[in-house]
Formats: sequence, structure tokens, C-alpha cells
Amino acid sequence: MCNLYAVRKSSAEVASWFHAKMPVAFNSPEETVPGHPGMVVREDAGKRLLQSMTWGFPLPQKSKRTGLPIKPLPVNNVADLTKPMWRGIAPKPHWRCLIPLTAFAEAEGDKGAKTRTWFRVKDQELFAWAGFWRESVEWGSVYTGLMTDCNEAIRPVHDRMPVLLHADEYERWLGGSIEDVIAFQSRTFPDALIIMERSDDPWLKRIDASPRLI
Repeated sequence: MCNLYAVRKSSAEVASWFHAKMPVAFNSPEETVPGHPGMVVREDAGKRLLQSMTWGFPLPQKSKRTGLPIKPLPVNNVADLTKPMWRGIAPKPHWRCLIPLTAFAEAEGDKGAKTRTWFRVKDQELFAWAGFWRESVEWGSVYTGLMTDCNEAIRPVHDRMPVLLHADEYERWLGGSIEDVIAFQSRTFPDALIIMERSDDPWLKRIDASPRLI
């Protein structure tokens, strides 16, 4: 499960890299966690747009004590495309997006002393994670990332990884069929292209709602 990633580039640099227009200027943090803003590239009328959205589809919650609605949980990763939440989204190219990133992180180590282990793509300043987006009542525009089984480069740390895209696959992801979506989730990203960088930085929980994988 990916609950932390970095984009150590400005929004203008990201827009240029992905050949996207930026209708509204915005600032984006270098590190993104669920329930917080991140950068997303999507298509509208054949043009790529870069915009800020909240990472995670809101999952309604009710208080166990009162039965009343409480703050939703951000569903920031997609594991099973057959779940009801994704059935109306995955088949429709309009709701697909690219999630720009320079690296993603997984927690590694003993409980209470976990550190961040970062992964990036070899020789790529920026790369893309296959994502979905939609409009929500709760948080406006939101997005989530598609997950798959890990490759051997990531297996020492986690058994799952984001569905990463090569630059020549962007158009197929953004405009392809549901069969293309399934094929992307089923394929294995090349081990040789993943660079792992362990760090001593603590894995700090910076949000008040646990992310969910659905």
C-alpha cells in the first residue's frame, strides 16, 4: 500500500514535463499523504490539464457511539477493480488520470520505529502512477492510485506497489478500454528500473484518519 509519495518539482515543471496546461496556478507540497492535496494530470476535450486534487476518494463513516456521520476516510489506493466504488469509474476514460511523482515510500522496520524507504524509477526525474479521479461532495476533485503485486525489487519491503507507467503508455492509460486497465494492473513493472533508497527518516503519521485500500 502506498501512503506517501513525493513530487520534488514545481507545478510549472510538472506541467511542462507532461505537456499539460495549468488553468489555475497552485502550490503543492513536496510530499503528499492521504486526505491532502496532490498534483494530477487529466484530459479534457483532448487536452492535458494539471490541477490540484485531494488524494483519496471519501468513504462515508458513521460514529459507532451516535450513529451520526463523521469525517470520511480517504481511499487512496485501488486494489480490487470489481468493488462497487470502482465499477462506474474504471471503465470510463474520462475518469482516468496520471499521478506525477519523483518517488514513493513504504514503511520499513520495527513497530514504533519504522523508517521511510523510497523507490524511484531509474533515469526518470518524473514518472507517472496510473490513477482515477472524480468529483466529490465532500472534498471537491479527488483522486486515487491503482495498485498491483510488487516486483522483485520492491518485495523486500512490501508485497504491493503502484501501477507505474512508461511515458509511451500515457495515452493508452488515459484513453484505453477497461481491458487495457486490467492489463496494466496485471503486468509486472521491470525490476531493473526500480531504485530503492533506504533512509533514517521516521515514518510519521501526519493525518488523523487511517487510509484504506479497497
